[in-house]
Amino acid sequence: MSGRGEVLVVTVSYSSGDVLPGLLAGIPEAGAGPVRVVVSDNGSTDGSIERTRADFPEVVVQENGANLGYGGAVNAAVAAHAGDAAWIMVVNPDSRFGPGSLDRLVDAAEAGERVGSAGPLIVDEAGTPYPSARELPSFRTGIGHALFANLWRGNPWTARYRQDDVVARGEQVPTGWLSGACLLIRREAYDAVGGFDDSYFMYFEDVDLGRKLGEAGWVNLYVPSARVVHIGATTARKSPGRTLRAHHESAYRYIARKHPEWWLAPVRLAIRAGLRLRLAWELRGRRRHDRGPL
Repeated sequence: MSGRGEVLVVTVSYSSGDVLPGLLAGIPEAGAGPVRVVVSDNGSTDGSIERTRADFPEVVVQENGANLGYGGAVNAAVAAHAGDAAWIMVVNPDSRFGPGSLDRLVDAAEAGERVGSAGPLIVDEAGTPYPSARELPSFRTGIGHALFANLWRGNPWTARYRQDDVVARGEQVPTGWLSGACLLIRREAYDAVGGFDDSYFMYFEDVDLGRKLGEAGWVNLYVPSARVVHIGATTARKSPGRTLRAHHESAYRYIARKHPEWWLAPVRLAIRAGLRLRLAWELRGRRRHDRGPL
C-alpha cells in the first residue's frame, strides 16, 4: 500500500496503565503508512500519563482534566490533533492490533468511495470471535435481546442483532454498526455527522455513530481480514456498578432518540421499566458474585 492519507489513532485512557503499553507498542506493526497517535486521558491517577510520556515520546498525551466519557474524549482529541488526517482510528487501550491490520482496514475503506467506517474481526485472548458487526437495534430485536440475552442463549432476537452468522462466514460485508473497541472512520464522514454524540458517556456511542453514518449515506464495512485482539471489560472490572448503569442508561437514550414519536411513549416507558428491572437483577447478581459462596 502507498500514498494513503495520515491516520490519527486515538485511544481513550482512564487509569489504563496495565494495558496501554501493549497497545502502543504494537501500533508500528499494524500499518506502514503515516500514523499519529494520541492518548486522550480522562483523569488517570495510576501514573500511566507519566509512563507513556517517558516510554513513548512520539505519542501525544492529551489531558482532558475530567472524565469526558468515551465519545467525548475521542471528539476532544480529534478537535485538537486531527489536522489534515484522512482517517481516524478509534481503539480501546486494552486492544492489540494484528500485524498489518490497520493497513487492511484502510485499503478496504479506500476501495469504496462511500465507506464511512470499517471495523476488523475482534477476538478475545483465546481467539474467540466477538460479534463486532451488528444490526442496528429495532424495537423488536432490541426488546427481545434485552429481555432474553442472558436467559435464552439461542433466542432469535439476539441472534439477529449480534449477526453471529456474519462473523462465522468471515465475509467482508456492510453492516448496521461496528464496535467502537476498534473502528476506522473516514475523516470526511466523521466531520459530516459531527463525530460521536458525547451525551453517551459509555456504550451505544458506536451504535449511534453507525446509525448516523448510514442515514447520511455512508457504509459501515466489516473487514474480517483485519484482526484485533480485545482483552475486554478492563474498565467494567474497575467500576462494575457504574458501567452497568451507564450501559442501561445509554441503551434507553438510544431507543428513545431513534423512536421519539409521541404515540410510542407507552412503549418507551415499558422499555425503561424493563431496563431498570434488568439493571437491578444484574447488580444483584454482581453483588452475589463479589461476596462469593456463603
